[in-house]
Amino acid sequence: MIYNEETAVTISDFLLQIKAIKLDNANPFTWASGLKSPIYCDNRITLSYPKVRTYMRQEFVKAIQEEFGNVDVIAGVATGAIALGALVAQELGLPFVYIRSSSKKHGLENKIEGVVEQGQSVVVVEDLVSTGKSSLTAVSALREAGCNVKGMVAIFTYDLKAAVDNFMKEDCKLITLTDYDHLIKRAVESNYIKDSDLQSLIEWRQNPKKWGE
Repeated sequence: MIYNEETAVTISDFLLQIKAIKLDNANPFTWASGLKSPIYCDNRITLSYPKVRTYMRQEFVKAIQEEFGNVDVIAGVATGAIALGALVAQELGLPFVYIRSSSKKHGLENKIEGVVEQGQSVVVVEDLVSTGKSSLTAVSALREAGCNVKGMVAIFTYDLKAAVDNFMKEDCKLITLTDYDHLIKRAVESNYIKDSDLQSLIEWRQNPKKWGE
């Protein structure tokens, strides 16, 4: 669920203003999961805009405090959420770790980089959620290390049914600053997308697998 309405609109506007949202019906994007999509959200470029990243950091801090209460550690999902997660941890005065998608093949072969202890409460920071599988891999790694994962905060979610089901299955609360519906609504209102593209975006969200066939 979104943190609050005002934040969802503001973040959507920021993402559109800095052109973090890419649209291409003719040459759809391919996600790591293999899904084809006419839309891609590149949240990494938010770090290049001080006003945007500061607002996101502040809203994440408020969301964590209001939704999860006291936390021992902030964790970021590699690689997209490492920088923002570290900024959030700094603001809260908390330790920070990050989770690799897979263990290193050399050295200490860590999957979790940083120090966590059994029993510590953790909130995970993510940049975006698509199907949720890679995000929840980080949650699983922390739980395997004996941590109490209170939930996850993310900049954006496509709100796919697969993600909703996956987070429910893993009993992990997800709070996002904005989502697909708010983003598309603001994109239409600001003429960022054409009316001819809107139907395709609606159809894709309803059935991503069929859309990509």
